[in-house]
Amino acid sequence: MLTSPKLDYALLAPILIILATAILGVLVEAFIKQALRARLQLTISLAGIVIAFEQLYRVRNQGSSMAAITSVSIDGAGIFLQGTILVLAFVGILLIADQDHFAPQASALPGSIEEAAALESGRAQTEVFPLTLFAVSGMMLFPVATDFITLFVALEVLSLPLYLMAGLSRRRRLLSQEAALKYFLLGAYSSAFFLFGAALLYGYSGSLSLNGLTDAIHGGGGNDVFLLLGIAFVSVGLLFKVGAVPFHSWTPDVYQGAPTPITGFMAAATKAAAFGATMRIFYVGLDAAQWSWKPIISVIAVVTMLFGAIAAISQRDIKRILAFSSIAHAGFLLTAVVSLNQSGLAALLFYSVAYGLATLGAFGVVTLIRDSAGEVSDINRWLGLGKKSPLIAATMSLFLLSFAGIPLTSGFVGKFAIFSAAYESGNIYLVVVGVLASAIAVFFYLRIILMLFFADASNDSVSVVIPPLLTRVAIFLSAIVTILLGLAPSILFDVAQNFAYFIR
Repeated sequence: MLTSPKLDYALLAPILIILATAILGVLVEAFIKQALRARLQLTISLAGIVIAFEQLYRVRNQGSSMAAITSVSIDGAGIFLQGTILVLAFVGILLIADQDHFAPQASALPGSIEEAAALESGRAQTEVFPLTLFAVSGMMLFPVATDFITLFVALEVLSLPLYLMAGLSRRRRLLSQEAALKYFLLGAYSSAFFLFGAALLYGYSGSLSLNGLTDAIHGGGGNDVFLLLGIAFVSVGLLFKVGAVPFHSWTPDVYQGAPTPITGFMAAATKAAAFGATMRIFYVGLDAAQWSWKPIISVIAVVTMLFGAIAAISQRDIKRILAFSSIAHAGFLLTAVVSLNQSGLAALLFYSVAYGLATLGAFGVVTLIRDSAGEVSDINRWLGLGKKSPLIAATMSLFLLSFAGIPLTSGFVGKFAIFSAAYESGNIYLVVVGVLASAIAVFFYLRIILMLFFADASNDSVSVVIPPLLTRVAIFLSAIVTILLGLAPSILFDVAQNFAYFIR
């Protein structure tokens, strides 16, 4: 007899609320007068995120491996990552809402007559709000999914809106379209690898669930060739999403070409979701086969850390510098995956918040550096910016110092936690390489700070626009959290340690 599936709607509610809000945003696009869409979409999006976070807070002490039959497991790590994604999405939408990157007129500045005319004429691209929420819903499902079909669906739900959003920039039309095309094509290939790997693991274990895969590995059944190939192909799909070498080639081009607020949102939220799913797959599904994947992931972590730090030195575009910085940080987070202990999971949870908010803040500052033609990301034209706008330059320096892992910033605490977990697990060589990569990265971060404060402005230097209200709030929140977590990390780290567990 067929029985109806049992769903725990209280535990699934945060995801469902975000999906419902995204659908409501689509209806707004279809039926609401064009001049009213922008403010209404912003209000709906922020309200949906707040309501979802409130529901997530209510169920924070609950958990179940049967939230959606056996496809979704709500546990400490999943709840923490979902909360992280919601916080990053809230700050990201503040940046998106205040920018004119999506308006059809390149000369329109926030609050200008041109922007008002664009909104009145209905040509402003307010569909970016429901697209963002659809991506957020996929990101929230990805780290709590426990079977490969649900993982693949979540991966596509979070990816497809991002492909579209990467191509929405009107200021950098050709670069933006190129970024969207590269992201889509390479993302499609990586998804195919992930799906093929899932099929191979199903052939090995006879089960699509992570627990079924673990039981099959413990039982010693199946063809080991299927297991090894399945791990390899699934890893390709995951490593593409986190931007690890050698699957990183899309990162600099997409970061540079996409609208800057979208770049910040992708860099922060996608990395949190992808690493959450990676930790669950390797910690829950492939723990018993660690002999087959730990050496390869360790090598990838080493290469990723070093390549990201070294490649960033030769870059002159701030968005490409942050892209290669993101690659290096992916290597640091892979170190937590290789650690395969609770300390590594707690460190990854903390690092996701610290790195995500600092990234959003940094890209928020980038949106303010402009000339008469629009946003300027050429770092050579930022010379002497600290003398023109010391507060903005100091804020950017704070985020750069956090990326570098300088003490009294959240980045230092995050790196220290990850390296401690690696040392605890016996992976001392990863600690040595991580410290070396961090030392290399300090060079180009400090070089930017020196250019801001200790160089004379050139004739073609840029200026800083007055930050719009929502951008000001987003940057302020990011900066405060970066300082607070550096000075008093136990505020969040203790919470991360309490939530650092998976339900099997």
